[in-house]
Amino acid sequence: MLSTVLIIDKRKELPAKYKKSVENEQTGVIIARKLKDALKYIQTIEPDIILVSDSIEEDLASFCAKIRTLTYDTRPIIIALSKSAESEDRIKVLESGADDFWSEPVNIDEFKTRIKAHLRRDIESNLDNKTLLPNKKYVHKALKRVLNSESKPAVLLVGVKNFDNYKKIYSQVAGDKLIQTFVAITKSALDNTDFLGQLDENNFIIITNPYSAEKIAEFLTFAFDTVAPKFYSSYDAKRGYTLLKGDRMAGMRVNFVSILIGGIIDNYELIKKPDELMERLFYIKNIAKIPSGSNYAIDRVKLTGSNSIQLDEIKNNIFIHEPDEALALLLRTTFELQGYDIVNTLDINSPPALLIIDSGEDMSGLDFCREIKKQLNFVNTKIIVTTSTHDKSAVLNTGADLYLPKPYEISDLIRWVEYLMKT
Repeated sequence: MLSTVLIIDKRKELPAKYKKSVENEQTGVIIARKLKDALKYIQTIEPDIILVSDSIEEDLASFCAKIRTLTYDTRPIIIALSKSAESEDRIKVLESGADDFWSEPVNIDEFKTRIKAHLRRDIESNLDNKTLLPNKKYVHKALKRVLNSESKPAVLLVGVKNFDNYKKIYSQVAGDKLIQTFVAITKSALDNTDFLGQLDENNFIIITNPYSAEKIAEFLTFAFDTVAPKFYSSYDAKRGYTLLKGDRMAGMRVNFVSILIGGIIDNYELIKKPDELMERLFYIKNIAKIPSGSNYAIDRVKLTGSNSIQLDEIKNNIFIHEPDEALALLLRTTFELQGYDIVNTLDINSPPALLIIDSGEDMSGLDFCREIKKQLNFVNTKIIVTTSTHDKSAVLNTGADLYLPKPYEISDLIRWVEYLMKT
């Protein structure tokens, strides 16, 4: 549901008539007949339009001023409904904070058209310029409504992975076209009751019913991976990856863009604020991270147990495979001083966060790298291959994340380790 209208009116028949004329799949309407309930709704659901009738027990102008004070940050459209047609009454109410003043009786078709016009203007003022999706401000409001809804919908956070690197290689214009294609694919998977909004350049929020969430996530991951190679040159598409440009970046293998999805289905017990919900969604999305390709993770209520997603231990450990004992000692000491844990043995059941592998003169290190990449437990482990044999393609085709020719500066290696640990 995209928009919400709050009608504050103590009468019975007329507000019901107003509600019936406006409510549809994209617009929800709430009627508050008591001022106490009205103030609660204003603070919890942040309606886009507030209609206030002079049937309330408080002075209409004074109450409009109170609403405007309470909604200083969210700035809803306030419309006053009154039996009075006097210009003095209109001026007083408008000066108190109302955006519009309608004299009753109002023609119901005109009422409906005016509401649509106000909603259209409100939505258009909160759209992203490139995608024409509701922006971060409106998404925050939508998430607040989710947390205060009696029937909790599902929320999906969809992020386009490797997007910044794609723009560096192919330009901002190509990046814009990629995002527009992604939005078109996503819209094709949603129906009229679903919400799609944009947090930033490459992160999006979907609000849908709990029964459709996993199907949407499954479709998006499949569909996006199907079209992803088409965003690249024929050479990169055939190779299966691309390289960052620039002397210092030339050895960095960059996988194709993909999407990661983190979702929550009816598991909001410990979440009270939209920011907390966003933090949880980003964490779940990170759980779905794999070296290449799209993936999703869903947090749902368990029949037993309090939380369906368990916190992973943050890994900060490195395994170093370097035949030169002096260099191996230097690397070990350097990274320990940087705060990293160095592991002496490679445990398949507890893989480290990063491997530094020297290819060796016989290039046996590349076979080692290739075997590591076949192990499912090492799917999220980053690999840096150092080599005296300057064959970039041979190194990166093993699945290594970075080709680093020898001799190299220790400071460059530290920089790359910090970068890969964060991605």
